Amino acid sequence: MPPRPPKSNGPAVAAALGGVGALAVVVVLIAALTGGSDPSERYAHRGVDAPAPTTTETTPTTETSTEATSPSSETESSTTGSIVTFTEESGGVDAPAGPEKVYKLGHHPLFQNTDGGLTANACPLPAWQDTTAAAEAFLTAATDCLNTTWGDLLRAYNLPFERPTLRFPSGRSYSTPCGSQQVDITQAALYCRGNLYMPIDGLQFDQRPNQPGVHLALLAHEYGHHVQHMSGISETAWRQIENAGGLGTAKGDRVSRRLELQAQCFSGMFMGSHTGRSGPNGITQSMLDNAWNEQQTRGDDTSGTNDHGSNANYAAWWQQGSRDNRLYQCNTWLAEAGSVS
Repeated sequence: MPPRPPKSNGPAVAAALGGVGALAVVVVLIAALTGGSDPSERYAHRGVDAPAPTTTETTPTTETSTEATSPSSETESSTTGSIVTFTEESGGVDAPAGPEKVYKLGHHPLFQNTDGGLTANACPLPAWQDTTAAAEAFLTAATDCLNTTWGDLLRAYNLPFERPTLRFPSGRSYSTPCGSQQVDITQAALYCRGNLYMPIDGLQFDQRPNQPGVHLALLAHEYGHHVQHMSGISETAWRQIENAGGLGTAKGDRVSRRLELQAQCFSGMFMGSHTGRSGPNGITQSMLDNAWNEQQTRGDDTSGTNDHGSNANYAAWWQQGSRDNRLYQCNTWLAEAGSVS
C-alpha cells in the first residue's frame, strides 16, 4: 500500500460567479474524436501505453470559474452521517417538486454541504480473472453497486436517477449512438447517452494482468459521467464548451478537463468509501492500492492530448476523492487553474 499523505481539505472552493445559460444537448468530451459523425454525449477514459505506475500526488487548489445556470429550484438540506438527507416541510406547505436536474456547476447543490459523501453498500464481487467471461461478471456486479450507491445519493439531493446500460463491445472498434469508436490510447472505455461501454480490448489484460482495482476505477470513472449527466452538470458544461467555440479550443478544452477530472474524483470517492466496508467479497485494500498506484499512467501526458488533464492531476483528483469521500472536494469548477491543467 502506498503511504497516504495527511488528510487534506481537498480543492478549496472560492465564491462562484453565476451566469445564465440554456439547456444544451449533452456532448461527449474525448481526447480525440475517433470516427463517427456524432460526437455528442461521448466521454472517454484514457488508456495506457506502458505499465509504469507511480504514486506522486499533488493536491488541487482553487480558482473562480464562470458557471451557467438555468431556472431550477434548489432544496435546502440537512445532513445525517455522510449522506445528505432532506427535511420535509410541515403542514400547509406544498409538497416539494419531483426530482429535477440542476443546471449549475460550481454552485451545484452537490457541492454545497461539506459533509456530503457516499455511503458504503454491500458489493459482492465475483473473483477476478483475466478472461472475458470473468471480467464481464465482475464489472456487472460492480455496476449494480454503483447504481445503488449513486442512486441513493442523487435521490437524497432530489436529483433524478436512471440506471445506465452496461455494454461489452468486442474488437478494436464498435458502434454507439455517438458514432463509431476505436479502442486506443485515447479511449479505453466510454460513456454515451446512458450507456457504459467497457470494451474488453480496453482492459489491456496483457499490460495490466490481474488488476481488478484498475478496471473497477475505470468503470467508476465512466459512471461518474453518468452522475454528471443525471445531475445536470454535463449539459451546463457543454453550453460553456459551445460558447467557447467547441472542443479543440483552449477555452473548450479547459471545461472538458474540469469534467474529466471531476469524473476521476467521483471514481475515487466510490472506491475509497467502499474499501473494507462493502462485505466479505467487496472492494479490498489491495484493489484500492492497485488503482491508486495506476492513476498517474493515464492522462494528457500519456495520450498527447489536452482535454482530460495532466497525468499528475488525473491522479491527484482520483486520490483526493478516494481519501476523503467528500463531494465538495470534487468541485473542479472552482479549482485553481494549475490543478485542472
